[in-house]
Amino acid sequence: MNKVKLKTAEKYAVEGRAKGLRPPLQRKIRRQTADILKKVLTGDANRQSQASIKTLIYAPSIVAKKATMALTCRCLKYLPVIKDVVSATDLLAKKNKVPPELVYVLTCEMLFGQELLSSGYAEDILLSRKSALQSALVRLLVKKNVTSIDDLVAGQGIETSVPRYVRINTLKISRSEAIKSLKQLTDSVKEDDLISDLLILPAGTDLHMHALVQNGSLVLQGKASCMPAPVLDPKPDWEVIDACAAPGNKTVHLAALMNGKGKIYACEVDSKRVVRLRETVKLAGASNVEVHHGDFLKINPNKSPYSKVRGILLDPSCSGSGTRVQRLDHLLPSNTAGTQKDDAEKQRVEQLAQFQERALLHALAFPAVERVVYSTCSIYERENEGVVQAVLPQASARGFKLGTALPSWPHRGLPVFDGAHHLVRTDSERDQMDGFFVALFVREKDEDTEDGVQTTALQDSASEGGSKSSFIELDKPEAVKIVSNAGKLSKLKRRKLKRQRKKEKVVASGAVKKARDA
Repeated sequence: MNKVKLKTAEKYAVEGRAKGLRPPLQRKIRRQTADILKKVLTGDANRQSQASIKTLIYAPSIVAKKATMALTCRCLKYLPVIKDVVSATDLLAKKNKVPPELVYVLTCEMLFGQELLSSGYAEDILLSRKSALQSALVRLLVKKNVTSIDDLVAGQGIETSVPRYVRINTLKISRSEAIKSLKQLTDSVKEDDLISDLLILPAGTDLHMHALVQNGSLVLQGKASCMPAPVLDPKPDWEVIDACAAPGNKTVHLAALMNGKGKIYACEVDSKRVVRLRETVKLAGASNVEVHHGDFLKINPNKSPYSKVRGILLDPSCSGSGTRVQRLDHLLPSNTAGTQKDDAEKQRVEQLAQFQERALLHALAFPAVERVVYSTCSIYERENEGVVQAVLPQASARGFKLGTALPSWPHRGLPVFDGAHHLVRTDSERDQMDGFFVALFVREKDEDTEDGVQTTALQDSASEGGSKSSFIELDKPEAVKIVSNAGKLSKLKRRKLKRQRKKEKVVASGAVKKARDA
């Protein structure tokens, strides 16, 4: 048993010395790791996390980010074991005056990391209990009937098979320039076949400190998170609302799709997240974005300038149940205890779903809005199909129908109501991305031939008495593919078609009058 433990510790100690980390820096890394651990564990326990682990680690104030990342991952990976071992000692007693999170970090270093040296009060306390901690670990191995430490944490390792997705910010750089730059880092740079401005790199590729990421030319954004903006498909002259905008990746994606034109109102109610949102917008060079610090639900749809909004992207607060495999956060206690929802979780999801329904109905109340996208990073039916089904009657009364979001995507909504095939679902294991959900609501217009609209007008060939229009009901995804190549009518063409129809009516009425006179 001891040999296994010591071998692991020696390995990390050698790696630490090879990196040349001096004791003062090691001490700094351990304490900032303890601070990060405290934030994420507190947020995880309260289900009110304000930032992901990666966001906390890559904050400007954090030094030696790679070493901090490694130590944080190691602490989270072995956290259940560390807690069991520490509980067999008096290290968490108030008399020791060492914060629990720092105890966990130093125990991790002692048992699974670098050699722990005397460099402060906390280190001295841990060193005085070294024998007790080692003995407790051995007893735990015997109790669990395993022969290695890794057997204790089987199934809790960091996900490494998920590709690194990176979106090209076309406001700052062209596709060819981005690909050329990234190929200097790796030969494997692939273009995504669904999202036109998304690139795929090998799993584990670290781009956080890459120059193009630092200057906003590239955005580290998961594939699923890149779906809502193209589904909304805003035109350059539109006015658009991103209803729950922070941290802002979807906002600046909309800005890029609009070529930096039109206007985007990015709403965020939380003051801290507003700061992050403004930073994201500034870094991306999205000059057509106006940050609105306030509650989207309190915006008057009929008041200028919001009365002219034609597209709304709504990605509200949700359970986040679809992000567990993708992020380092899947190592947190709430995510290692299984996926079964207890009564408290069910109640929380129900409250979230009721809020999501109110937000979606509010989005559908804007007088000029033509397209509304509702998305979540949740896998729960109640937050996804349940919300859509609940608002459909009122949406229909306001002139909206479900459009087929991303017709070429093969995985659709759960078949719990008629029309669920219009919805998009992703699965983290199957699709190698976050679990995600997207729904598209489109206001019905006879003139529209936009992709994803259920009722589409097609211009037929001329016949006796002039040309005619026919309507095709798109009840199945296959039907969408048939008309998708018809393209989109521009605003000018729609006006021209409308004038042509009026002219045909005049001619037809004249012909009827002539026939009567005859």
